[in-house]
Amino acid sequence: MSQTYLTTEELATRIKYDARTIRNQLKDSVLLEGVHYFRPFGGRKILYVWEKIEADMFKAPAVDTQMVNLQ
Repeated sequence: MSQTYLTTEELATRIKYDARTIRNQLKDSVLLEGVHYFRPFGGRKILYVWEKIEADMFKAPAVDTQMVNLQ
């Protein structure tokens, strides 16, 4: 299975977030090392796996919006 690897800047363009937001807020809270990104050859560079991120973006929300009482 072929995967698409993206730099932080390329990911930012795809998901319409600032690269700093990805680095400072999403990485290691929403985007997890070993799941959504990895460091090739143990280096400093980070590559994100687009297919994993895309799949998680479409998962159900944390709050069941059908159960929220709007009264």
